[in-house]
Amino acid sequence: MYTSRGIAAVPHRDALLGAAIGTVFVVTWSSGFIGAQLGAGAAPASTLLAWRFIVAGGLLLAWAAWRRPRIPRRDLVLHLIIGALGQGGYLYGVFAAAEHGVSAGVDNLITALQPLLAAVLAVPVLGERITRRQLAGFAAGLGGVALVVGGDLRGGAPPWAYALPLAATLCLVGATLLERRTRPSIGLVDALTVQAGISALLFTALAGATGDLAPPADPAFWTAVAVLVVMAMFGGYGLYWVNVRRSGVGRASALLYLTPPATMLGAWALFGSTLAPLSLAGVLACAAAVAVVLRAPAAGARRSGDGRRASGRSRGRRAAAARVRGAAARVRRAAAGPEEWGGTPPTPERRRAASR
Repeated sequence: MYTSRGIAAVPHRDALLGAAIGTVFVVTWSSGFIGAQLGAGAAPASTLLAWRFIVAGGLLLAWAAWRRPRIPRRDLVLHLIIGALGQGGYLYGVFAAAEHGVSAGVDNLITALQPLLAAVLAVPVLGERITRRQLAGFAAGLGGVALVVGGDLRGGAPPWAYALPLAATLCLVGATLLERRTRPSIGLVDALTVQAGISALLFTALAGATGDLAPPADPAFWTAVAVLVVMAMFGGYGLYWVNVRRSGVGRASALLYLTPPATMLGAWALFGSTLAPLSLAGVLACAAAVAVVLRAPAAGARRSGDGRRASGRSRGRRAAAARVRGAAARVRRAAAGPEEWGGTPPTPERRRAASR
């Protein structure tokens, strides 16, 4: 028998599981920025990314060869595109920014605009609406990023390098919206296999075309590859899609705003990186903007939720009325006289059957 305590424990356990997954996601996603900065001094971005996906893709393809999964053609094509955007375009922008001197914390903070950009682009793509309060939050978020970048411009990176993580963010937003709109049906491991395969082809071709495919002997390079494969891809990128499937794009994307502090802490511990006071003010502005945006529900979502609740109440009233009418009909048949039973008096068994 289920008790009220047992029923209440299920959402509690689910919330704890979600919090644990979210915490591990924040740590492992942040490790990608640390790995990018760690490997930036040992090899070009194309070399690091090529070997990241050669290793990861080899492991996943070996697992797929043993399992022999059946992937529908539609899902295969969709995940090829999602992988090219969400891993190929996103990671190249992040790593190229690190290669040109953008610090890990600023690189991460710019890409953490993903929830805001996703909300803006969801208007034409998914038909969602944005409230005025959310628009104010978007403006504050952009202002916060401008403060962060302005405080870091003295760090030696050319101004155009800050466009690279922004382009990377647009690629991840495109991949997320495409996945949300099309809903491919294959499992997470199979999806990662397809995405890693197309990314390995893209980055191997890029590194080969520039003559940078040969890996260096520097231990820092292979340490960066290990971090990027085990933690950033299998941990961070995999858990990103786990969160999307568990709780939707909004909550999964909101977790990205917790990764800049984690990245900055890791960069401080490993590289001695610091942020200027202006950049720290930008961090606070972005945090406030996120609170405003995520707290204000979209107008369309609010109306559609009200409509669903009203429709549900209406269906409930109709179902209750139908049950009352059915019960009344059964009572009338059980109490009916001989003329309503074809001239034959009903037996007790017939009365009991009619009342059921």
